[in-house]
Amino acid sequence: MNLRAEAPPTASLRRFGRATRWVHRTTAVLMLTCLVTAACLYVPQLAELVGRRELVVRIHEWAGLALPVPLLAGLASRALRADLGRLNRFGPHDRRWLRAVLHRDRTPGSRPAAKFNAGQKIYASWIAGATLVMLATGLMMWFTQLTPLMWRTSATFVHDWLALTIGIVLAGHIGMALADPEARRGMRTGSVSREWAEREHSLWRP
Repeated sequence: MNLRAEAPPTASLRRFGRATRWVHRTTAVLMLTCLVTAACLYVPQLAELVGRRELVVRIHEWAGLALPVPLLAGLASRALRADLGRLNRFGPHDRRWLRAVLHRDRTPGSRPAAKFNAGQKIYASWIAGATLVMLATGLMMWFTQLTPLMWRTSATFVHDWLALTIGIVLAGHIGMALADPEARRGMRTGSVSREWAEREHSLWRP
């Protein structure tokens, strides 16, 4: 008797490998460090509470410089590279997913998604582009001798307002994560339930 063939299927699916989870966690810590230190620099009440402005500036600068490092290091992982490829592809089912969201259509099957849905793809692309802009403008502000005053003034304007936008978008991202315990479990442990995967990512074939 073949006991292996008769064994029931596992109730969970592997969603993220160790490298992907490590990149997500370290990037999140660095991004939150940038936002918290920025708030301490620009909100007078927080600045008075924290003090030591020079130290806060240095932490902010080095956390910003380190932001791309986890992803660059994680590119050594084949699984992470595969996930980035999936995030970079937008298909007909993604357009259908967006239409359903815009029309608030929650009927079964109205929001088809593969491993990542259209919202996750748009968020990933936006946050990656925003991070590059923040890094470029931050370097202009840091190395003042390399750029004209007009460039530095424009960079400061873009850096400050984009930082506020990133804070709002990240708050939405965290709010959506808090509303979906199974998605958080997938990023925390690497595994999700088969039922959740079939319901939320019906086109995903692990």
